[in-house]
Amino acid sequence: MKKNIKSIFKAHLVPKEVYKGGKNIPPTDKKIYKLSSNENPLGASPKAVAAMKAALGNIDIYPDQTDIRLREALIQDFDGQLSADQFLCGNSGSEVIDILLRAFINEGDEVIFSNPCFLPYSVFSRWYGANQVDVPLLSPNYDLDVEGILNAITEKTKIIFLTSPNNPTGTYIPKSVMDDFMARVPKNIVVVFDEVYRHFADAEDYVTALPYVLEGHNVIGLNSFSKTYGLAGQRIGYGYTTTTIANYVRLIHKPFLLPLTSIEAAIGALNDTEFIEATVKTVLEGRTFVAKAFDELGIKYWPSQANFFIIDPPFPEMEFTDKMMEQGIMVRPVSQFGAPGKVRITIGNKEANAAMVTALKKIIEV
Repeated sequence: MKKNIKSIFKAHLVPKEVYKGGKNIPPTDKKIYKLSSNENPLGASPKAVAAMKAALGNIDIYPDQTDIRLREALIQDFDGQLSADQFLCGNSGSEVIDILLRAFINEGDEVIFSNPCFLPYSVFSRWYGANQVDVPLLSPNYDLDVEGILNAITEKTKIIFLTSPNNPTGTYIPKSVMDDFMARVPKNIVVVFDEVYRHFADAEDYVTALPYVLEGHNVIGLNSFSKTYGLAGQRIGYGYTTTTIANYVRLIHKPFLLPLTSIEAAIGALNDTEFIEATVKTVLEGRTFVAKAFDELGIKYWPSQANFFIIDPPFPEMEFTDKMMEQGIMVRPVSQFGAPGKVRITIGNKEANAAMVTALKKIIEV
């Protein structure tokens, strides 16, 4: 008897929401400012670009079999507090999430996250048959619900995703809150602490995963080269954690994991302190400028520690997005991220920020 082919499919891979990245600028002669994908307002690190160009003569041969050169280069970014064995690399921060889920999740295990948040936490975990437990951020300020997360933990909980600064809200987890959480979370659970926007956080009580890793907690600091370093197109990400966890996860690393140009670009970018400082300065100054404009225009927004703002637009989210696009400004509706009705706007360079504010004034006045 001929069987339906669907009988061989995994039940947990039924079509549901699929993560879709921000759109690229459409073909047009009109000047378009892309403020929808949180990309670097200054472009790419010049040292990274130079390193990539220098590597082009060798793209006919296989790249490094492992990521060891990049892991060794990352040591300097953490002032020598971590060893090369404590880093994990991948083709983007998203792939590092995927690798971690493959390493720790079996079908029926539970993953906890807090909407609004980065959609791959839920989408990717479903690929491995995990049960997703959403403990939403608390209204009205998008604070982490520590008690809610701790109460949601069961014997099946394997991974908890925390994000600071958070995408798409721009909010962060204060050190006192993180200290309390890490002291109380069971030791058999892996905490993935997504800090890809850490360079833009200037709050006095902001904290990364680093102190908790140094204390030996089962925590993984997730990072990316897409934001501060301007290498979104090269898809490079990494995490850092305890040596025990890192050595375990590397057991499922593929050989020739990273493209040659990506390795060279990342190492070059890590050495480009001038570009990093210029990027952070541009974002922080732009953040102040945009926040002031929102205040003057009566736009409801949430204070941000990232390179973007989430706002409550003056029109329904898709109408607002279309109106801004008509003015040459690309912004991102974030219902898909668990924030219905809200829109995310990236901080650009001075020209882009000014154009965005002008567009806002036009559509509000119409």
